[in-house]
Formats: sequence, C-alpha cells, structure tokens
Amino acid sequence: MSKIGNKIIEVPSGVTFKSEKGGDYDGLIVYVNGPKGQLNISMRKGINIKHEGSIVTLDRIDDLKQTKAYHGLYRSIIVNMIEGVVNGFEKKLEIVGVGYRGMQKGSDIELSLGFSHKVNYKPRDGVEIKMIDENNILITGADKQKVGQVAAEIRQLRKPEPYKGKGIRYLGEQVRRKAGKAASK
Repeated sequence: MSKIGNKIIEVPSGVTFKSEKGGDYDGLIVYVNGPKGQLNISMRKGINIKHEGSIVTLDRIDDLKQTKAYHGLYRSIIVNMIEGVVNGFEKKLEIVGVGYRGMQKGSDIELSLGFSHKVNYKPRDGVEIKMIDENNILITGADKQKVGQVAAEIRQLRKPEPYKGKGIRYLGEQVRRKAGKAASK
C-alpha cells in the first residue's frame, strides 16, 4: 500500500478542483483553479479520483508496481498544484563574484557573469523573475516544476566554481571549496 497515495487531499475554499476523462494517456485530466492561476495535469490509466465536497482521494485499480508508483506520485503532484494556486512557489538565487551582477529588463533579466558578453534570460510562461538587488534573484510561480526548472537553468549559466566560489548559487547553498596550487605545498 502506498502510504503517500492513501492520504486524503483537502481542497481549500477559493480553489476549484475538476477531473474528467481524456488527456495524453487516455486516463484523467485534473484541473485546479485558484487565486494564483490555473494548472492541469494529464494522468495515466490506473488511478481513479473521488471528489466529495472539499475532500479528494486517489485509488488505484490494480497492484502492479508501476501503478503503485503512480499512486503516490499523482497524489503529491495534485497537492503541489493546490499549494501552487493558493500560495505559489519561490526560489532565491544569489550571484557571487567580483563584477558579477544582474539587471531587470522588463520581465527578462540581463546578467554579467564574467563572459565577454551579457547573458539575457527570458522566463517561461507562468514564471516571474525579479531582481531583488544586483546580486539576488527571486523566481516565483504557481507551478513548482517550472519554478525549479527556471532556477536550475539560471544557475547553469555560471555554476559556482570550487576554487573561489564565484557563480550563481541557490540562497544558502554550501559550495565545497578546494585548495589552490599555493596551498597544496
């Protein structure tokens, strides 16, 4: 039995939850609407949804290993969708290094990362990027996966290097430092 999949999901007031047959995998499509936006997911066959009032439960139709895995996965995704349309998700990045900085250009950001050119980054739909100051970036949105993906893509532009620690890192991320040549004698 999936311990995660068997937990009930409470839908708060102000959020509409709807499921219907169809989708990419001939299973169900789940729609969640709230104050921060609308999200949907196409679920595979094998998982059924019961929606009674403000309580949602997920049941599986068989005990195959893959169906058990989807049971907990879809329950977690639906909880994250509800959390996203109510409160939203955010990731914070910090830019570390002499001369490394960022600037807001409308909805895009322009980063100086030690290259011979400036790097422009345009966010995905449903994700908002804001420069708090020239060394801190705030990424917000309703979809947890998109917010994390945008944060990872921005970090990938200049990952923190181990000798001086320069680069883009998550706020509070510990970068393991290496000793340079002079310190190894």
